[in-house]
Amino acid sequence: MLQSAAFPAREQVSRELRTGWGQNLADPAAGAWARRIGSLALLAFSLVLGSCESPPPPPLVLGVNSWVGYDPLVLARDRDMIDTAQIKVVELSSSSETMRGFRNGLIDAAALTLDEALRLAGEGQDLRLVALLDASAGADVVLARSGIGTLQALRGETIAVERSAVGALMLTRLLQKAGLRPADVNVLNLEASLHLDALRDGKAGAAISYQPLASALKKAGFHVVFDSAGLSDELFDVLVVRASALRERPAQVDALIAGWREGLRALERDRAATAADMARGTDMTPEEYVDTLGGLAFYEPAASLKQLTGQPPPLVHGAERLVQTLISAGLLDQAPDWGRLIDPEPARRVMNAEKPS
Repeated sequence: MLQSAAFPAREQVSRELRTGWGQNLADPAAGAWARRIGSLALLAFSLVLGSCESPPPPPLVLGVNSWVGYDPLVLARDRDMIDTAQIKVVELSSSSETMRGFRNGLIDAAALTLDEALRLAGEGQDLRLVALLDASAGADVVLARSGIGTLQALRGETIAVERSAVGALMLTRLLQKAGLRPADVNVLNLEASLHLDALRDGKAGAAISYQPLASALKKAGFHVVFDSAGLSDELFDVLVVRASALRERPAQVDALIAGWREGLRALERDRAATAADMARGTDMTPEEYVDTLGGLAFYEPAASLKQLTGQPPPLVHGAERLVQTLISAGLLDQAPDWGRLIDPEPARRVMNAEKPS
């Protein structure tokens, strides 16, 4: 068959392409051409691979309310001790709002009182308790109007209480100490941020509160008649995470616990200086802030790990009376499945990562 000079045979074209693709090193021009084509092909291949890579996971969103016991997390955020690409700390107005955010899937983790964590678990929220943060030993208070000088004088009064187990527990212990029955007082279920208005308007004669909100009540003329001293084995603050977040993003959960540790250490290094920073924007003076810290017992990851490890963990034994109070108050149907709820592994990983090699 005749072949046109302008259109060489397919075999010849194929041979020339194979030779030109590179491997005719005797021809410098052909070799350069091959290298250019090879580089372009490699670049195109890399771009295709890059487009197939999964995007980085979003930050783990942590919700905290305005409670001094959670401030080491805020401090860690503000002082860049937490990688904001991994963790986003969001401040909310109340614990009720934090619980709503968790229920609605708006946050992945939350700093809560133990009773709040138990209530969420009791509602069917699949969460894990991964760290103890602090225990209240006087930082939760009951404030009353002038004229109420004794606990017995609360008989017939209306007490504003946020619908939480801490509120229910404080009310129960208050009535026990006063020798009063639940029917001897009226309970006004109200978020803690609204207690001051209720007291000023005469809708309540006393309120169960906590810092920094309690400082505003004190400055308005209301005085403390009862506090949580002696209740540190019942009033715990804990860190919980959604089970799916712990399963899919364990490194972020570890980073959160490590951030708590660093924030707490910064606070302990210089309480006075930290109090001056953290008291800004609250109704507390730095001195009041330091006093509030004195009513808290904080847990570093090592101490937290001890409370969460064992058969059963020490936390479970300490929480028995709290669980019974929650059940009696109708806030919990049954005791939790502690084996499912507690996961000490993130704290253990953080502790192991800190050990010198």
